[in-house]
Amino acid sequence: MLDWLLSIVGLNRGFGVAEVARRLDISPEELHSVEPSYHQFSIPKRSGGRRTINAPSDELKKLQRAILHLLLARLKTHHAAVGFEPGESFVTNAARHCGKAIVVHFDLWNFFPSTSAERVHRYFRRIGWNRQAARLLTKLVTWNGQLPQGAPTSPRLSNLVNYRLDVRLSQLCDGYHATYTRYADDITISLDNEHYDLHPLIAAVIAILRSEGYEPHLRKKFSVRRQHHQQRVTGLVVNDRVNLSRETRRWLRAVEHRVKLQQSSESSDEQHKKPTLSLAQLDGWRGLVKIVEDQRDSERVVGREGAQRSARHRGH
Repeated sequence: MLDWLLSIVGLNRGFGVAEVARRLDISPEELHSVEPSYHQFSIPKRSGGRRTINAPSDELKKLQRAILHLLLARLKTHHAAVGFEPGESFVTNAARHCGKAIVVHFDLWNFFPSTSAERVHRYFRRIGWNRQAARLLTKLVTWNGQLPQGAPTSPRLSNLVNYRLDVRLSQLCDGYHATYTRYADDITISLDNEHYDLHPLIAAVIAILRSEGYEPHLRKKFSVRRQHHQQRVTGLVVNDRVNLSRETRRWLRAVEHRVKLQQSSESSDEQHKKPTLSLAQLDGWRGLVKIVEDQRDSERVVGREGAQRSARHRGH
């Protein structure tokens, strides 16, 4: 009744549930009948502890995928948000911070759970859905008042609703001539000038994060790395060019060596120490190495073309 009265006086403007249903190719009745259901479990984190996953039911997951592809995919995110975005990866994220004098890293506590359903609802209203449609969409993509880690819509929504956060941090970093990127809950800021006083910058970043509803790790996962340190961004070394760490490269060479020995021993009945990875796992690591190498190749091409342009300019 309230929504009807608001629509009469023009306070409930926007596209309604019928338009949501049309775009998703489902009837409004079917859309209203979906009751969100999740299965909760936990998985170990690389850094220790466990991560809670809320996996939607098969019916809800199918609908969330339709919402992702038909309603969310073309909406605008900030260029600094590189996680879960087409054409971007943790490798391209790391590449933006190569060869910098200082690399500052922040990590956010409980990133998805800290992204509230209220913010998601406000976002849907802001982009043109009326109250009923925004409320229904929020019901379908959130759980227990937050973005569920495990829903296919959550990564994309985390970038969309954090557009203002990315704008604020990007503008702050522009004042320091710094590069800012965010890969989900992983925030990196890098600077060319090693003589900046970082205390005001770090304090301002923390204040912005908290005002947007997030709490940064300020002990274990916060770091400031200069050129004489090993600078890592999303797991890759960036001191000179994007690369796997020396330890990882040595380990992979050892695994490859054991695989070759094992394959040769199959015909000679010799016994060798077994590889620590399955062939499927090793193929995954090989794919990662190729992605890193391709990124370096593209950087060399861009660098060479830039040098050629500079030479032509000097010639004129």
